[in-house]
Amino acid sequence: MTELHAGTASTGTGDRSGPRAALPALCLTQITSWGVLYYAFPVLNPTITVDTGWSPTATTAAFSAALLVSALAGIPIGRVLDARGPRRVMTAGSVLAVISLLVIASAPDPAVFTGGWLLAGVAMAATFYQPAFAALTRWWGERRVRALTIVTLAGGLASTAFAPLTATLADHLSWRATYVALAAILAVVTIPAHALALRGPWPPAPAATGARTATGARTATGRTATGRGTTGRGTPVARSRPFLLLAAAFTLSGFAMYGVVVTLVPLLIERGASTTAAAWALGLGGVGQTLGRTLYATLAGRTGTTVLTAALIAAGAATTAALAVVPGPFPLLVVIAVVAGTVRGNLTLLHATAVTDRWGTAHYGRLSALLALPVAVAAALAPFAGTALAALLGGYPGLFALLALTSLCAAALALGTAPRDAVERGSRIS
Repeated sequence: MTELHAGTASTGTGDRSGPRAALPALCLTQITSWGVLYYAFPVLNPTITVDTGWSPTATTAAFSAALLVSALAGIPIGRVLDARGPRRVMTAGSVLAVISLLVIASAPDPAVFTGGWLLAGVAMAATFYQPAFAALTRWWGERRVRALTIVTLAGGLASTAFAPLTATLADHLSWRATYVALAAILAVVTIPAHALALRGPWPPAPAATGARTATGARTATGRTATGRGTTGRGTPVARSRPFLLLAAAFTLSGFAMYGVVVTLVPLLIERGASTTAAAWALGLGGVGQTLGRTLYATLAGRTGTTVLTAALIAAGAATTAALAVVPGPFPLLVVIAVVAGTVRGNLTLLHATAVTDRWGTAHYGRLSALLALPVAVAAALAPFAGTALAALLGGYPGLFALLALTSLCAAALALGTAPRDAVERGSRIS
């Protein structure tokens, strides 16, 4: 891990100085931001609906709306990140996150509750993985995979830390007071961390380097044979068949993955677990995510990009199917949840490296935001759609079976995502 010393981070266009504190700060802020803005909601939602009388459909629709706003806001925020760097974006996002949680905590009716979540959606786009990935990709250059691995290893602990913490707070406080306490934690941790640790100079975007020609060799100039931002046939990357298939595969997989995360607690409650026990199962899935991310570099080094993409998505289908058909006992369900978390951990890194593995580091912020947009839309719809589909299908096991089938379709699409101007010979296209 010493190669990741931020003071000598490489951008791929020569060594440049990056902020020493950026990587540890982003590790800490990803745990806190995801834990408070995302993982607290599945734990608190049953209490919210009982206390307020609002329907689960209304509350999950508000949360889904936040994720949808995050998806839409991600593209303009990605452009700002490409041009100016992460410090102002992520600091402002942290401030907005605190404000949004206070609005949610004080909401007198579903309309204000939804408004608070819409603000939270903008905050998510400015503080979650995408801006962190953009920062590390530019600052760390060719060493970015290790940096991304470290920050996602930390981020995987978000549910492990905050799902049980949220359940414990809710045992002693109202859901409103719990959100206020979580907002205070978010403010103390993330605002100063983003403001002080992300001060490094923002290097210019590198030329489109790192891809290989159809013969697997680099061009004499070090640039790709495909040209800046285009495929080998002159088609812009964002409109190429591999990019569109990758977006479709990630969208279906993302819908299934986030549907599982948000509905795991009610599935376990339906099978007899207490809310606290179900929260711990969700949290232990975060341990699985961390474990999975430690394995990613090995898997990526031994497997072609396309094969790895399809295999990991198919593994997600298998774990979701297991949750659908295994009724218990509860410890076995926890084991399956941990294994599912292991797959999710790998999928997060797969998403983080999908653009650079196929098309290089130039325009990473824009291309990754375009790739993330439909995924985020699917993730936004997953809580609302999952709740509605569970009712139509007679319970959460039926929902999980449908989500498993969705992931299988995504794995099939992933087999067509290799760029036509590159071949994979058992090594990464970076």
